Amino acid sequence: MNASYRTCANKEVVAVTQIKHYINGKQVAGRNERTSSVFNPATGEQTGLVPIANAADVADAVAAATRAAPGWAATTPLRRARILNRFLRILEERIDTLADVIVAEHGKVHSDAVGEIQRGMEVVEFATAAPQLLKGELTENVGTRVDSYSTRQPLGVVAGITPFNFPAMVPMWMFPVALACGNAFILKPSERDPSASVIVAEWLKEAGLPDGVFGVVHGDKETVDALLHHPVDALMGAAFGSAGERCMAISVAVPVGETTANRLISALEPKIRSLKIGPGTDPEAEMGPLVTKPHLDKVRGYIDAGVAEGARLLVDGRGFKMRGYEDGYFIGGSLFDRVTPNMKIYKEEIFGPVLSVVRAPDYDTAARMINEHEFGNGTSIFTRDGDAAREFAHQIKIGMVGINVPIPVPMAFHSFGGWKASIFGDHYMHGPEGVRFYTRLKTITSRWPTGIRAGAEFVMPTMS
Repeated sequence: MNASYRTCANKEVVAVTQIKHYINGKQVAGRNERTSSVFNPATGEQTGLVPIANAADVADAVAAATRAAPGWAATTPLRRARILNRFLRILEERIDTLADVIVAEHGKVHSDAVGEIQRGMEVVEFATAAPQLLKGELTENVGTRVDSYSTRQPLGVVAGITPFNFPAMVPMWMFPVALACGNAFILKPSERDPSASVIVAEWLKEAGLPDGVFGVVHGDKETVDALLHHPVDALMGAAFGSAGERCMAISVAVPVGETTANRLISALEPKIRSLKIGPGTDPEAEMGPLVTKPHLDKVRGYIDAGVAEGARLLVDGRGFKMRGYEDGYFIGGSLFDRVTPNMKIYKEEIFGPVLSVVRAPDYDTAARMINEHEFGNGTSIFTRDGDAAREFAHQIKIGMVGINVPIPVPMAFHSFGGWKASIFGDHYMHGPEGVRFYTRLKTITSRWPTGIRAGAEFVMPTMS
């Protein structure tokens, strides 16, 4: 990554980093002349320029991955695991370096950036168990002297298209398992905060990953279309933490009964008003800015819609201004009460620091509202009643359920995924489901003639 400089009116000179693709083990500028600006959400200043990959750039990345894939697939799972283990050590040693890059481009506070990297590292650690994960199955004597066994084999070249809200964690939910299974991987990160992916690519190479096995192409819809249509083998805090820019953020609270609702509102309102908002570099900040100005405008638009549709706006974050960061993409926390299921702020994902309270007269009504929603990624119940908790866990039509846990994201050795419109395809991310996604099953049935015996061998067999 290179840097150029520009001068802002009444401000000091700002370095603009020239971010590059990562193809065949090195950073490359790419063939397309189109670029996209990267901003510091706290200051609103441009800090980077990222290239937009076109079909030719994607073809270059796929060609490099295709050349590297057979050798990587032939590498023993043990050797693949050792490379991932070295990568894990690098992440542990340099976690603050990566977190600083995320803070500068995404805007989340430093502790939140460290937290997302740690959750990604859990998947890397899971993937280091590749020799165990890829063991097949064998059944003796499915017929007379006939054995049948199955193996899991890599797909070849796979790709991951990831969002802006977790620039390190979500890619690490994908590529470690894909690499452990013997695939080559092409990552298309968000063009809003792309630098973390290039750093990760460099660290993977440092850990011993062969050139071409992991590539990064930056871009927007043009790049995504090129990836989706290229003939590769396969593709691929709770309310206000990370400024609400989490797919697992709790955006709707459903208190059961008026007494519970009133007590909840009384507790929430002063806490939301006193949120410590600041740039991600401020160690005392609890919430940073949103990622871009268009997204800031979008979140404000959702608050406008909630007011227009009759919800009670108890805390309004639209007017928040951060002293010294007037050009930043800051917004305060907002709280709605008396939200109903027909409102836009209930039906759609705001992806911002806005909490809606939807009152339910009883448990059955609350559960029915959740089950009837179009989406089903995650939900949580907070209760002291074990029977209610158990009933909720078994009855609710949601992919990830928390019981007195606000963000029910599973650990790396379980799988992440929602139900209904919150999932596309048949498999979830990381964990055992990730192994199934990045491999294909082969079953072999064999029979050998009797009477043939090999001579004696006196050398200790080893894994190599």
